[in-house]
Amino acid sequence: MDKKKSNYNVVKFNRWGYIFLIPFFVTYIIFSFIPLCNTIYNSFFENYRSGLKQIGPNLVGVQNYVNLLSTPEVWKYLGNTLIMWIGGFIPQILIALLLAYWFSDPSLRLKGQRFFKTVIYMPNLIMASAFSMLFFALFSDSGPVNQILMSMGLRSEPFKFFQYVAASRILVMFMNFLMWFGNTTILLMAGMLGIDTALYEAAQVDGATASQVFSKITMPILRPIFVYVLITSLIGGLQMFDVPQILTNGRGNPTDSLTTVIMLLNRYLTSKDMGRGGALSVFMFVVTGVLSLIVFKMNSSKEN
Repeated sequence: MDKKKSNYNVVKFNRWGYIFLIPFFVTYIIFSFIPLCNTIYNSFFENYRSGLKQIGPNLVGVQNYVNLLSTPEVWKYLGNTLIMWIGGFIPQILIALLLAYWFSDPSLRLKGQRFFKTVIYMPNLIMASAFSMLFFALFSDSGPVNQILMSMGLRSEPFKFFQYVAASRILVMFMNFLMWFGNTTILLMAGMLGIDTALYEAAQVDGATASQVFSKITMPILRPIFVYVLITSLIGGLQMFDVPQILTNGRGNPTDSLTTVIMLLNRYLTSKDMGRGGALSVFMFVVTGVLSLIVFKMNSSKEN
């Protein structure tokens, strides 16, 4: 009898957990699942505006996907997106690992840790649009950076940052690095602080070097958090839009080197081309899922 009563109490207790999950599922269905299904549905139709005339919706099947995958610009813009994401993520993860190690190592006894943690996280609180406007003003032809370079005698005329592919891409990478390295540092530091100090003490007793402790103890335990950071950064990188959009006024200059896939999607939606916009959205959904799956498989193989 007591066993039946305890089982009933457990079921009754679990019921409240499901009740509290209802708002999440309702929100997800309304704002994510239904729009996703609608996007997939629209991708099979020819539906765009030509001047004042509305063409469609006409069922064309997978023709939008065929046209999309056969367009060289799509692959070029995907390459632009990945290049700018990788260029910002590599220094981001390296600096974040270094800072997280410094802040979590009690033997260093760093002073003012709270102040520095706040400072490195503050760029993450600034809107990307405001960040882009700031950098546009700083690196414009008449901006402070060019004024400093000419006053120091390093340049006789302003350096046109936004007319060179390498310079403009580096600015985008640098902005992405500044905006997100603080958030990555906090996540990695939380993981390092959760590692049992007895493991480090045992390693020191066994004569392990700092590099061996980091590679054999810290990184294996941090792997789940590292994978989470990588996946979320990948998803955010593939959705890169606001920074290059504002820096180039939506044109992606020079020579479309800053045009991302989401900027192309914005052009489709601005011109009311729902068919190709839906196909491109589904394409990016698949690309994101495949790349995320590859990262998970790589992580599971390392664990094995």
